[in-house]
Amino acid sequence: MTSQPQPAVHPAGKASFFGWWRWRRLEGYLFIAPWLIGFVAFVLGPFLASFFLSFADWNLVRPPTWVGLEHYRTMFTNDPKYIKSFVNTVYFTVFHVPLILVVALFIALLLNRQLPGIGVFRTLFYLPSVTAGVATAILWRFIFNYHYGLLNQAIGLVGIDGPNWLGSTKWAMPAFIIMSTWGFGSLMVLYLAGLQGVPRELYEAAEIDGATAWDKLLNVTIPMMSPVIFFTMIMTIIGSFQIFTAAFVMTEGGPADATLFYILYLYRSAFQWLRIGYASAMAWILFLVILALTLIQLKLSRRWVFYAGEELT
Repeated sequence: MTSQPQPAVHPAGKASFFGWWRWRRLEGYLFIAPWLIGFVAFVLGPFLASFFLSFADWNLVRPPTWVGLEHYRTMFTNDPKYIKSFVNTVYFTVFHVPLILVVALFIALLLNRQLPGIGVFRTLFYLPSVTAGVATAILWRFIFNYHYGLLNQAIGLVGIDGPNWLGSTKWAMPAFIIMSTWGFGSLMVLYLAGLQGVPRELYEAAEIDGATAWDKLLNVTIPMMSPVIFFTMIMTIIGSFQIFTAAFVMTEGGPADATLFYILYLYRSAFQWLRIGYASAMAWILFLVILALTLIQLKLSRRWVFYAGEELT
């Protein structure tokens, strides 16, 4: 049996096909052009410009002057405020991240029940997280007021004289850490979604084996929730290093630089003192710190993050 000869492709048809293919690609680029233009103009462009300016001295008036590594050397050897702002930010992050993760998970566990009106309670707990940052800062400034604040009045009912929260170098940072739990709503929603994705069969099998509620939490809920916990931990750490609004509105970095956070000091360097080059160098150091922390977490996540389809070790 002889095979039939295949018809040859006409050169004009081949050229027509490649012309159509090129036009379809051009259409694709035209559709994403608004995003590409915005990305280059507002993300990639400033990103590269800040890298160059971190090696230059510029005050927005005269042309940039190349200074090499002078800004980086000044930050670590001749700028106590920079070191103070970095230490304050790390201090806040160390206490804020585990606190808000635990609070959000605890509230999510309480709200992960099929009860009448549970949707109302979920909405009420989520509402504070959508409050504007400035409004939240003003609200908490009244709560922490030494003379007529709600917090001092509440603990005064049990005979405790409340501290001067925002006016004391000892209590200003704890006040910010307490306030930071106000925005747990977004994390709570993610945890609720994760909890509702845990198979009921796992809990039933654990109950048959005689597991207590605590055993089910440690051996079923947390391992199955570990990807969500991992994601929220990374995002919370990134966010905690970028705290700005609350300190800017409530204390302006005081008292005695006790709440001088990294981004607040960067803002002052750039827009109050017009040290654009120095602020750019600070931004790149922050970028490297967050990148290093994220890579470390990705490396450590192999030991405790469990994904569906994998075997627990």
